[in-house]
Amino acid sequence: MKILNTQVLRGRNIYAHKPCIRMELDLEGYGDIPSKDISGFNDMIVEILPVLKQHRCGIDEDQGFLKRLQEGTYLAHIFEHMIIAIQNVIGIDVAYGKARTIDEKDRYYIVFQFKYEKTALKCAELALDMINCAIRGSKFIDFDQRIKSIKSLLKAECIGPSTEAICIEAKKREIDVIELGDTGFIQLGTGKYGKLIENTICESTSAVAVDISCDKLATKYMLSRQNIPVAEGYKVNNTMELMDYAYTIGYPVVIKPQFGSKGKGIIINIKNDKELLEAYNKIIKEYKNILIEKYVEGNDYRLCVIDGEVKAAALRIPPFIVGDGNRTIKELIDVLNSDDRRGEDHERPLTKVTIDIGLLEKLKRSNYDLDTVIPRGEKIYLRDNANLSTGAIAKDCTNEVCEENRELCRRIYKIIGLNICGIDICCRDISKPLQGQGVILEVNAAPGIRMHHYPYEGEAQNVAAAIVDMMFKEGERSSMPIISITGTNGKTTTTRMIGHVMKTAGYKVGMTTTGGVYIDGKCVRNGDTTGYESSLSILLNREVDAAVLEIARGGLIRKGLAYNLADVGIITNVTGDHLGLDGVRDMKDLINVKSLIIEAVKKDGYAVLNGDDKATAELVKRVNCKTIIFSKDYDNEFIRKCSGEGNIAIYLKDDDIMIKRDSTSIKILNIKEVPITIGGKLTFNIENTMAAIAALIGVGVSINDIVKGVTSFYLDECDNCGRFNMFNLGDINVILDYGHNREGYNSVIAAIKKFKSKRLVGVIGVPGDRRDEDIIEIGDICSRGFDCLYVKEDEDKRGRKSGEVAELLVKGVKKEGKFDTRNNLRICLNEQKAMLEAINAARPGDTIVVFFEKYEPLLETIKAMKESMDSRVSMTV
Repeated sequence: MKILNTQVLRGRNIYAHKPCIRMELDLEGYGDIPSKDISGFNDMIVEILPVLKQHRCGIDEDQGFLKRLQEGTYLAHIFEHMIIAIQNVIGIDVAYGKARTIDEKDRYYIVFQFKYEKTALKCAELALDMINCAIRGSKFIDFDQRIKSIKSLLKAECIGPSTEAICIEAKKREIDVIELGDTGFIQLGTGKYGKLIENTICESTSAVAVDISCDKLATKYMLSRQNIPVAEGYKVNNTMELMDYAYTIGYPVVIKPQFGSKGKGIIINIKNDKELLEAYNKIIKEYKNILIEKYVEGNDYRLCVIDGEVKAAALRIPPFIVGDGNRTIKELIDVLNSDDRRGEDHERPLTKVTIDIGLLEKLKRSNYDLDTVIPRGEKIYLRDNANLSTGAIAKDCTNEVCEENRELCRRIYKIIGLNICGIDICCRDISKPLQGQGVILEVNAAPGIRMHHYPYEGEAQNVAAAIVDMMFKEGERSSMPIISITGTNGKTTTTRMIGHVMKTAGYKVGMTTTGGVYIDGKCVRNGDTTGYESSLSILLNREVDAAVLEIARGGLIRKGLAYNLADVGIITNVTGDHLGLDGVRDMKDLINVKSLIIEAVKKDGYAVLNGDDKATAELVKRVNCKTIIFSKDYDNEFIRKCSGEGNIAIYLKDDDIMIKRDSTSIKILNIKEVPITIGGKLTFNIENTMAAIAALIGVGVSINDIVKGVTSFYLDECDNCGRFNMFNLGDINVILDYGHNREGYNSVIAAIKKFKSKRLVGVIGVPGDRRDEDIIEIGDICSRGFDCLYVKEDEDKRGRKSGEVAELLVKGVKKEGKFDTRNNLRICLNEQKAMLEAINAARPGDTIVVFFEKYEPLLETIKAMKESMDSRVSMTV
């Protein structure tokens, strides 16, 4: 078995509303061979991965997957389950997966849920190697080593527990959470409302305050000058100063790095000169700037202060063991680490105790080593510090903190200016005022909040909620309005109109279209930008306050959605375009793809659907929010039903676009006032206008602003380039349009027949990735709609040979026998040359329609011809 290709779907996608990876497989002759017929296969994979016994599988019963194995199931299905199982083994909670056949023999695809991309792909590699090994009948011997390697990768790839807690809290509130690649930074929210975090530092955290808190000497200085109790201490430059300060302070003392974190480098309770010199000589090898402080006895407390208020407090206790009179210290540490709550790093509430030099020296000072058997009941501390990352435990004591100590924390917040901080306090009792019984040890930036969310004892405190509350104050937006548009035809015009109206209404709009990415009306990237990455660029843009995103079928299939939920999702229509591509075999598949747009809408948002489109009967079943139905027929079935529960109808009556809420209908405007309908002649643009109006109402744009924007949106190269753009070349009319499928051609032909023309001339072409029968049908449609035809081809052949698409089009054109190459049919494969031939051969009163691939070269050619004509007229005058 081998993997042919891999797609990473980071957001909601057509398979699941969670991140998934899709892999296409070649089973290399095992497509029809069940696992039970492969000698020893089932036994081997279950022995190595016993967690598979817990999989319920599609039959949804205990040991369901095991039953399927025994009955005989196929390799792709097994592969999917193994990848999920391996992720579970390393502590990743995922469960979704599916396996399906592809048309060709031995070809399957699988989809499986993931949390960390690189780790998941390594899990897939391991599962593949295990399967191939089992097929060969070989024993798989390096599973444990591979798992260890994957765990190392996971450790490097995963976000920390504090960051994860904040992200989980944000998602509960439907705030978009966007990871900025592998940078460690995460954006909460979208557009100008988005805010960055890194661990528990947010973008409003003062950089100066962080620097002060990271400098223990600076912190001590600022606090002491404001009469905050701190341990007496000084910076040490040499051994002479070290000894002088020790005598001044008096033993016992502590030495530690001036700049340090996680308790690293701290040596406490130094009782005499000998111990002090030994400790100093050790620490100076690793750190340049050393502090000496008075050692204060007491309990180790961490208070988490958010925006000046104590939100959580924990008593931190260094890791310890209790002797039983039988087992050695090493054996007791193993027992301690076997606690399910302990993990290798931060992936679980507690961290395992590592046997290192620090631990061994701690034992040595007590005249113990790892082989010592501790008497029953005797408690041995394994560390001097109580940092969770070295195995300490935390007991919640939030409710014990007295008001005086809370007020002290408020003062510290104001002195240092750190809006998210961890204040370390050493005292006998946190329920009593600190003065006289303890000191402030440190003020920490980016404090870990794992101890508060998962205390060893006591009540959990949701510090992440307090952080999100601080970042997004009550009543403050976290995300800009998002309008998402898809469909077969009309989506670009609809997108552009919505963007134009919102800009007119005062929004700074970020927009993606088939023509490029636009920020506040300016193109910042050319090309077809209707996929995941383009949408993401808008969501991350800190200038924009509204997103209008055209999202094409290909983008939905290949990467899914960049956002979580939109405010409005529009499907303009769904017709049989692109069938046969990317696994989309029929209309049912295509509807499934497009429906993702309306499924990913907020509960109080709107799904906008075309009541005149046949697919709407199926699409409306997938809506989990409110709906806005639009139709050219006020007696449309969906319009009649679309009432109550916040649903809205938009319909056409006597050339007026009307809006109906419950039983009340009001006129918005007459279609003849809408420039892109050309007096109501362009029926498809009436539909696009209604779809745009629906979306604008859905996000709360006023009717006055809608009318103002819609009536100032024109059918030209500035507002709506490449969509029925009309140019006059003397007594010849030229229309450039992006029609590229059956419905597009039919709509344009129906529209131009409403205009007065002596002859209709078509310059026609179709993208090469359409089915043969679709290309032939478009040729047939053109033979009935035009008087003269020029057949051309796109530069991008999309897998076809040169001349192949033209040949199919000609086949369709000649079906009725009205066209031949000696009279009214020309073949010119180059698009620009074909247009020029059509213009040069045109007769007065002709209308030429060019169904283009590349707009700009044709536009420049037409402008040059028009300028030349205008120049000749000027000279004649």
